[in-house]
Amino acid sequence: MRRLSLSSREVSSFRKQRRNFPVNCVAMCGDCVEKEYPNRGNICLENGSFLLNFIGCAVCSKRDFMLITNKSLKEEDGEEIVTYDPDLCRNCHHVIARHEYTFSIMDEFQEYTMLCLLCGKAEDTISILPDDPRQMTLLF
Repeated sequence: MRRLSLSSREVSSFRKQRRNFPVNCVAMCGDCVEKEYPNRGNICLENGSFLLNFIGCAVCSKRDFMLITNKSLKEEDGEEIVTYDPDLCRNCHHVIARHEYTFSIMDEFQEYTMLCLLCGKAEDTISILPDDPRQMTLLF
């Protein structure tokens, strides 16, 4: 009885096809990261890359710094949205992830959000006032 076997190239190409995440018509690669969309708590970064989560480029197998490309800044209704492809492999230009960072002011608070396959997801809210009304306790 003859067994069917796949070469390592066929297995890895199948894995790459299965773990690509299209966002805004850009395919992000889940094979390049250790954990997809890790929870970063309240650490919202406008730029940069979370290199501890980067295991290496799935295309060229190198682990190097990333290139920041296609950076765009959009402002609408008091909300600032920064989007870019920070996680582009420096060697083969493979798109690893798309980074989105938003900043807005709602009432008396600054709100920050971050969403990126490599850098993770995070939200933070900071009071504009000198004394944060959420931290105040009732005196009676």
